[in-house]
Amino acid sequence: MLPLAYKLGIDGWVLLGVLPSVYGYFFIPNYPSDIATVNFDRTGTTKIGKYLLNHSFMMPGMVHTLVACVAGYLIAFLYHSMGWI
Repeated sequence: MLPLAYKLGIDGWVLLGVLPSVYGYFFIPNYPSDIATVNFDRTGTTKIGKYLLNHSFMMPGMVHTLVACVAGYLIAFLYHSMGWI
């Protein structure tokens, strides 16, 4: 998607800042460490719910992705405004 966005005229520093927004593997719990975490948790707080998109990894993943996008955009903006990129 980055070459397409670059062809659409979006500046490279903006694309660099919002790059974490394309990270979403946490949304569907299919990664081995996610499944292992559910199996190893004896307290029952880490679980995959009744529906596929209802599990305890969704909210932390969304928060971290949002914070990474905001921080990345601000850092890229500061570097761009100082003329470093």
